[in-house]
Amino acid sequence: MRLLFLGDVVGRPGRSVVSERLPALRERWRLDCVVINGENAAGGFGITEAICEELLDAGADAVTLGNHSFDQREALVFIERQPRLIRPANYPQGTPGRGATVVETRAGARVLVVNVMGRIFLDPLDDPFAAAEREVTACPLGAAADAVVVDVHAEATSEKEAFGHYLDGRATLVVGTHTHVPTADHRILPGGTAYLSDAGMCGDYDSVLGMHKDEPLRRFLQKTPGARLEAASGEGTLCGIAVETDDATGLARRVSAVRLGPHLEETWPRHWD
Repeated sequence: MRLLFLGDVVGRPGRSVVSERLPALRERWRLDCVVINGENAAGGFGITEAICEELLDAGADAVTLGNHSFDQREALVFIERQPRLIRPANYPQGTPGRGATVVETRAGARVLVVNVMGRIFLDPLDDPFAAAEREVTACPLGAAADAVVVDVHAEATSEKEAFGHYLDGRATLVVGTHTHVPTADHRILPGGTAYLSDAGMCGDYDSVLGMHKDEPLRRFLQKTPGARLEAASGEGTLCGIAVETDDATGLARRVSAVRLGPHLEETWPRHWD
């Protein structure tokens, strides 16, 4: 199976590069499943129903979220009727939506997608390790799922790495999101799980984490109230990770970084071309 995970979509540049590039990549790389983090898709803050549908129409099979899950209040409602949109599983009990979903590929394979949020330097939600354990145990790799993708939306690299080792051998891919900067540590862990500390973002890298540079710079220099942060408006770069699985185990056989667009050195799974 061929899986593609794309990092945080930030504003219009992120949405545009996904809509422009993903349909062709699905065909060119013969992708079985695509997961996208969409928590910054609406101007950098949250996601709307129309934007969620835009990402799904572009070729996403599931959309994950994070600490901005409900910045757009309409998400509190439409997340209940959109099973392919998931928020972190460790949100408190009673929070609208779900923390995991099972996607069925065109070939009939089952992909469990899980979303959790870290607690270091972020809101202290319920235990993300316990939440992931609950979801992975309920739909185990090799039994109820042919692949398992876990999006760890977290600030601290140590927390993400701990997640990778915790789920090693029980997940196909453990990938970090949230920091908007792609890391270079993509690898297959000893137990067969593909790992990447952060997938980066789909957005304009001539920015400060996808936002227009002026206001973030002013805040660092002056430390006074100012304008609202706004998503940058330049050309977007597509960032993420590609994984090829072993059909017998559902674990990773190959892993490659994906960076397509300006400002960053381009790379992609050349063995798929």
